[in-house]
Amino acid sequence: MSSSAYVVPFDHKSTGQLLPGLNPAELWSVTPSGDKVPQVGTTRTFYNTPASKVTTLSSLGEEFATKKGDAKRELLRKSVGSAVKELRGIEGVKDVAIDASLDPHAAAVAAHLARFKFSLKTTPPSPFNPNLKEPIPDQLNLTPLKGSQEWDQGVIYGKAQNFARTLMELPANMMTPTIFTERVQAEFKGLKNIEIIVRDEAWAAKKNMNTFLSVTHGTSEPAKILEIHYKGGAQGAQPLAFVGKGITFDSGGISLKPGAGMKDMRADMGGAATVVASALAIAQLQLPVNLVVVTPLTENMPGPSATKPGDIVYAMNGKSVEVDNTDAEGRLVLSDAIYYTSTEFKPHTLIDVATLTGAMGIALGEVFSGVFSTSDKLWEQLYAAGEAEYDRFWRMPLDEDYGPQIYSSNADLQNTGGRPAGSCTAALFLKPFAAGIEGENGQEPAMKWAHVDIAGVMDYTRPTPYMDKGMTGRPVRGLVEYVRRLSNN
Repeated sequence: MSSSAYVVPFDHKSTGQLLPGLNPAELWSVTPSGDKVPQVGTTRTFYNTPASKVTTLSSLGEEFATKKGDAKRELLRKSVGSAVKELRGIEGVKDVAIDASLDPHAAAVAAHLARFKFSLKTTPPSPFNPNLKEPIPDQLNLTPLKGSQEWDQGVIYGKAQNFARTLMELPANMMTPTIFTERVQAEFKGLKNIEIIVRDEAWAAKKNMNTFLSVTHGTSEPAKILEIHYKGGAQGAQPLAFVGKGITFDSGGISLKPGAGMKDMRADMGGAATVVASALAIAQLQLPVNLVVVTPLTENMPGPSATKPGDIVYAMNGKSVEVDNTDAEGRLVLSDAIYYTSTEFKPHTLIDVATLTGAMGIALGEVFSGVFSTSDKLWEQLYAAGEAEYDRFWRMPLDEDYGPQIYSSNADLQNTGGRPAGSCTAALFLKPFAAGIEGENGQEPAMKWAHVDIAGVMDYTRPTPYMDKGMTGRPVRGLVEYVRRLSNN
């Protein structure tokens, strides 16, 4: 068996040789499929073609000839991803050269996402084993037939999403708040213009981050607040800010979750995972922006000192908050983090990302991340970036008419508003903590804000052509593409 292989996304209208001894049209015709063009991602693998090589052709489908722009790019991702998955299952294949000529960036993204397969089995040795003293090389070495800057950029996008997937997949005993900060520091080591600060609970107490701290009371794991400062823009220029929910395990606290599926709550730090992975890509790309990332990290456990339903705490901004349900903890840790970030660093834009509400999964399923925003322009920018990467967003209502559901308790805010519009009331809860979103005296608001609820897209329950079932690492690519476009302007 050859250790070298080719991946060719096959356009059924193409003719001619791609390489000496490799004519994709002739090769595909060896296995006729009738008059109908096979659907995108249909693969054909040939051995010793050309000599001593394995070649996998993957159909681009009938629609490829008529689609344009973002939709055409997604067909290419599906084709390349299907081929890489096929080769991933062939023992002995190591070096894979990909025909990325149609779109090097999209091909690189799909290839690297498709290569990822999480496991902690010991045979064969897992590269995700945290006890490894030496890293295990990737099973597939992916390269383009012709190198380009676009390919290199796509590799960074894909690997960053895989980093977020890794953080989300690792079980809670291997990804505590402390381990999370250590892993992030290791990943960023050596990158230019980076400063990382790890805060502790004592610091948070001095800042009166009482809603954040209320979630930490039931766990013995030390809580952390991780800050990443990337200074790629002009000195003193107003930064962009990301805030990510970092619940490294969510039992629900006193309002205990059902046992079925609770192990998935290892990924309730998906917001933190995606914003730090996005920052990693932004720093590796050396985009000319200033970026601040803040992630409040803790477990939510039902210990003897845990916050109880009905408890009232005063947040960093002074508002009183009734904890109606301790399983609505994400908005509690985010509220103080958003207020701290918006007042301390005064960003022009703040985007928070969180696996916040089961209601979002009901509303949008696994397809779109829900976005609540005070800015039409910010929404439009996120939408365009998400479409380009097929890491899609959908706008949801951020409307005060939902307010009575969370304003009618004995405190200024109640952390749940019942089942109706659960995602909307959660977003509305966060709004008072985003300082600067209200324009004064007819002026434009000092800060644009978007809350991104990724609970629905946290994991795929069925595989896609370039993603396995499991944690997704979304919306890393959408966020990185948003920042790349922002920096170009």
